[in-house]
Amino acid sequence: MIKKSKKVIVAGLISTVTAAYLFGSFAQAKDANTTKVHTESSPKEKLEAYIKFTQILNVIEKEYVDDVNTTDLVDKALKGLMTNLDAHSTFMDKKSYKDLSVQTKGEFGGLGISVGMKDGVLTVIAPLDGTPAFRAGIKAGDIILKIDDKATLGMTIDDSVKIMRGKPKTDIVLTIIRKNEPKPLEIKITRDIIKIQSVYAKKIENYDGSLYLHVTSFDQKVVEGVKEALKEHNNTKGIILDLRNNPGGLLDQAIGLVDMFVDKGVIVSQKGKSKLENTEYKATKADTDLKTPIVVLVNGGSASASEIVSGALQDFNRSIVVGEKTFGKGSVQIVMPIGKEEALKLTVARYYLPSGRTIQAEGVTPDITVHFAKVEYLDDPIMLKEKDLKKHLQSELDKIDANKTKPVKLEMSDTNSTEDNATVNKTLITEEVLGKDNQLKSAVDILKALIITNKGKK
Repeated sequence: MIKKSKKVIVAGLISTVTAAYLFGSFAQAKDANTTKVHTESSPKEKLEAYIKFTQILNVIEKEYVDDVNTTDLVDKALKGLMTNLDAHSTFMDKKSYKDLSVQTKGEFGGLGISVGMKDGVLTVIAPLDGTPAFRAGIKAGDIILKIDDKATLGMTIDDSVKIMRGKPKTDIVLTIIRKNEPKPLEIKITRDIIKIQSVYAKKIENYDGSLYLHVTSFDQKVVEGVKEALKEHNNTKGIILDLRNNPGGLLDQAIGLVDMFVDKGVIVSQKGKSKLENTEYKATKADTDLKTPIVVLVNGGSASASEIVSGALQDFNRSIVVGEKTFGKGSVQIVMPIGKEEALKLTVARYYLPSGRTIQAEGVTPDITVHFAKVEYLDDPIMLKEKDLKKHLQSELDKIDANKTKPVKLEMSDTNSTEDNATVNKTLITEEVLGKDNQLKSAVDILKALIITNKGKK
């Protein structure tokens, strides 16, 4: 989110409303000759709209059953106005604006959860790895029905985030609706200081030269972290870039990551009504890797900056994108102060990928769609080889003839004790991990094919 300074805009409203009263009869007149369809209001239509607003405001002040404060009424009207523009625009009163300043300057307790509006309901984009929400079992796609005892219907994103943040070590209960669950789930989460490692690098067992890079969010150290990982694994023949459940972050880090693998062209552009918001971000030739095959993993929890990275690499034909369709958050918000204590957070532009397609509400569609599931391995129906068959059958006959059966003895190595070790291994993606994640398994197989077909290319 970009912060910009704007002058006070109240004076313009007051002068226009005054003009509306002075020329009220003119504003009420009907123009029978106007038949042209247009979206921008004419001066006459603006005056009529301002008159309507002030008339309704006066009626409420005079007739409403309780005494009401004009300032409070206008603030509520502004909040409703902004909410109806889009899910990310909002009016920030004195308290909200102060909270924003605190959040951007200091540490605060939270859940480690990224949320957005999808189809008008508060939806989890993704829980961040290692955070309270992640440990509590919150999943991408969960619909948040209640936060403690407060229903989220009609609640803005900013209001919901404000409630979920709080003092570390305090509890909060989320009531969620999850796909394929018959009833809403209540999940208790303990807030904590959110400290996140954004880049994880691992080798892949039995796939020499393959490097797994998991980027959990786009903080200010992503490009640096990826460069360090590639430097450490200098024999890398192929890369899996896992952006699943990555809710986004800093635009410059997303651009910088794509720029590592693309040497020319527009990585992403933003376009708005104002020409000042129209910007292109281009790739550079310095230190660019154009040869190493890349497979990008995405899902419904991949949003914003992660959609820019996956979509740009896809458009440049620089990677194969695998997984599920992304969230679809491709808009730009700025904070516009109104006086010293209030502000608007307003959507002013949309992001566009190199091909010109938009991310907003569309998302990025994978080249190969793979839905998450465990990998089921079936036993080979012919377990014995020809050379072993006669010997095996003879031994079975001997058992029958002797009327003996031998008990099966389980050794420690035969149990599933390695499963726990596999999940905490910080340097290696094991076969056990691949068996639990078919999306990752598919990505590894695709990368192996790309490495093979890439052999001999110059």
